[in-house]
Amino acid sequence: MAEKVLVTGGAGYIGSHCVVELIAAGYKPIVVDNLSNAVRGEGNMAESIQRIEKLLNTSIEFHELDLLDKPGLEKLFKKHSFSAVMHFAGLKAVGESVEQPLRYYRVNLTAAMNLLEVMQAHKVHNLVFSSSATVYGDPQQLPIDEQHSVGGCTNPYGKTKYFIEEIIRDHCKAEKVAIGRRECLSVFGNDYDTIDGTGVRDYIHVVDLAKGHIAALKKLKGDCGCKMYNLGTGKGYSVLQMVKAMEKASGREIPYKVAPRRDGDVASCYADPRLAEGELGWKAEFDLEQMCKDLWRWQSINPTGFSNGTTS
Repeated sequence: MAEKVLVTGGAGYIGSHCVVELIAAGYKPIVVDNLSNAVRGEGNMAESIQRIEKLLNTSIEFHELDLLDKPGLEKLFKKHSFSAVMHFAGLKAVGESVEQPLRYYRVNLTAAMNLLEVMQAHKVHNLVFSSSATVYGDPQQLPIDEQHSVGGCTNPYGKTKYFIEEIIRDHCKAEKVAIGRRECLSVFGNDYDTIDGTGVRDYIHVVDLAKGHIAALKKLKGDCGCKMYNLGTGKGYSVLQMVKAMEKASGREIPYKVAPRRDGDVASCYADPRLAEGELGWKAEFDLEQMCKDLWRWQSINPTGFSNGTTS
């Protein structure tokens, strides 16, 4: 029988791709999502999960559940015997977190605490937590490896990710286990100390990212303890370089305007992924051109996102 893996936030962008990769790897994903940032489909099912069912000709158990609902989470753990949990659920917008810090702390930290406590009560010890490069703050050196100091976060969203990482570390020690819809694009800041003045980031194909999470899940079978891995391409691209790549993929000019810097943003941030390659056997396969091609193809088929009902 396939191992059951609970995927929180599994209807979201990264979570839903991980559901696909879990199925491909022979796992049985059980998906929970409160649909606060996902499109609802038929029968109270997330549209993204319904599409996966159609594409893979399979059925996926889905629960509309908020992790702040601890009794609901308890009920789910009593129903299933999970071998592991993949945690993607949470609020995750840098700018919004600066404007609504209390909401981010309440939602993200409470959800993580509820999940860890219920996992502990049901003796589920394997967890893959999807963190963020924001835990590194303004990088002291590039590319960023796993020895880079953490905690100098520049926004509340990053702080919640950092706090959750710290909670997980302490918990492990205690238990001794391991689209054309905008007139123009806003480019936030063009006066950074970068190649063209715009922010530089490590853009990664979502399929590569999903496969990296599956590689981390498999690593848990070796009783690896609490480990951190940077998932990235190891290359930094500026916002304007991304714009040019999308123009090439779409065959269209993308109008943009320069807007003021966003609070909490840093100039450059990209990963050193060599530890993940060495210990997880994972390496990003897709380059920026392929990322943009796939993104444009999906957007062309789904011009209004999941809400138009297309299944291709």
